[in-house]
Amino acid sequence: MTTHRAPSDAASLEANGIDTRHLIRYGGRFSPEVIVRAAGSWVYTAEGREILDFTSGQMSAILGHSHPDIVATVSRQIGELDHLFSGMISPPVLDLASRLSTTLPAALDKVLLLSTGAESNEAAIRMAKLVTGKHEIVSFARSWHGMTHAAAASTYSAGRRGYGPLAPGNFALPTPNPYRPDFTNPDGTLDWQRQLDFGFELIDAQSVGSLAACIVEPILSSGGVIEPPSGYFAGLKRKCEERGMLLIVDEAQTGLCRTGSWYAFERDGIVPDILTLSKTLGAGLPLAAVVTTADIEQAAHDRGYLFFTTHVSDPLVAAVGVTVLDVLQREGLDDRAAQAGSLLRTGLLELRARHACIGDVRGRGLMQGIELVTDRETKEGADLLGAAVTARCFELGLHMNVVQLPGMGGIFRIAPPLTATDDEIRTGLAILDTAITECTSAPG
Repeated sequence: MTTHRAPSDAASLEANGIDTRHLIRYGGRFSPEVIVRAAGSWVYTAEGREILDFTSGQMSAILGHSHPDIVATVSRQIGELDHLFSGMISPPVLDLASRLSTTLPAALDKVLLLSTGAESNEAAIRMAKLVTGKHEIVSFARSWHGMTHAAAASTYSAGRRGYGPLAPGNFALPTPNPYRPDFTNPDGTLDWQRQLDFGFELIDAQSVGSLAACIVEPILSSGGVIEPPSGYFAGLKRKCEERGMLLIVDEAQTGLCRTGSWYAFERDGIVPDILTLSKTLGAGLPLAAVVTTADIEQAAHDRGYLFFTTHVSDPLVAAVGVTVLDVLQREGLDDRAAQAGSLLRTGLLELRARHACIGDVRGRGLMQGIELVTDRETKEGADLLGAAVTARCFELGLHMNVVQLPGMGGIFRIAPPLTATDDEIRTGLAILDTAITECTSAPG
C-alpha cells in the first residue's frame, strides 16, 4: 500500500488543476483528491493512490465497492427493465418486497420501495400523520433523518438555522448519551428512565393533543454514534403506545446486518410500527424502503395515502436489493459483522489505552465510534484534533469521517464494508494509530 503524503485541504483540488468552479458546495469540504475507481474496501485517486474506505462510501456500500454480484445484476437488469411508469409493477419489485418481509418480524409485511433515506422518512411521517389523524412528531435532539421537508423538521443535529419556519408540531426528545449523561444514577451512569420521563413531560406540556409519531435511529450516527442503553427503546415504545403514537425506526445505517444482527431494533425486543431503510438496502445504489403492518397500510390506503414519485418501485434498483439480500444471507454477513466488529472494537479499545485523547469507544458491530477529548475527566471536546487526525489519515491512505457537534469533541464514525477482511481492519487501525500519534505529538 502506498503511503506517500497527499494534499490535506480541499483547496488542493484547485491547486492540482481540478476545476470545481461549477459545483455547488453542499456541506463541509470536498476531499482533497478526485476518486476515479473503487473496488472492495478501497477507493483509488486520480494520482494513483489507494485509500482504505472506512465509511463504506456514505455509510452505504455494505458489500464493498463494485461487488461482482451487484455488477452482474446491474449489467443484466439495465438491458431488460430499468425504469417504468410509477404505477406499473415489475417482478424485481414483487421479489424484493416478499424477500424483505421474510427478514423481519411477521407483522412487518407491507413494503414501499423508494430512492433515499430522506424520502423513506418523508413517506413514513406522511403515513403516520394520515393514519393517526394527528400531526405532531417527536425525534431525538441529536437526530438526522434527512433534508427534505418533514425529515428536516425532525432533524436536530444540524441544518435547522437560516431556512425559515419548519412544519409546526415538531418536538425534540433528549438524546440518551451514556458518555455524557444528563440524568444520573448514584454511580454516575445514565438514568435513562428518568430522562425519558422528563422528556415526555416536556413534550406533553407543549403538545396540542395531536401526537402522531416518534421517529428514532437505534444508533444516532450523525448525532455522534450514540447508542441508547438496553431497555430504552422498550420504554420509548410504551410512551408512544400510551399516547396513541406510532413508533418509526429509521435504520438507514444500522439495518441489514451492519450491527451484527439483521436489524438493530432486535436487541430491544421491540417491533416498530413503521421501519425505514435506505443506504444499506441498495449497497451504494439509490434504494430505500418503508415497511409497515397490514393494518397501518390498510388504514393509510382507506384514507387515500399518496406518495407517487418518479422512482417509486423502480425495477433496476429493486433487482439490486434482491441481490443484496442474496449476498447477505449466503455469506452470513450478520455473523461476519459481529466478528469483525469485535476485532474492530478490541483494536479501538487498545488505541484508547495508548492515547489519552480518546475519551470513549462506542457502537455495535461494524458501526463504531470514538470520541476525542482534550481531558478525560472534563470530557472537553477536541474539535481541532479531530480535523487534524482526519486529514492525516487521508494522507496515510485511510478515509475517516469526523462528526463535530457543539458541546462534543471530534467523533469518528467508523463503518467499513461488511466484506472488509481482518487484515484491512487491522490496516485501518494501524493508520489511525499513526495519525493520532503524529497529531498529538506535533508542536503546537
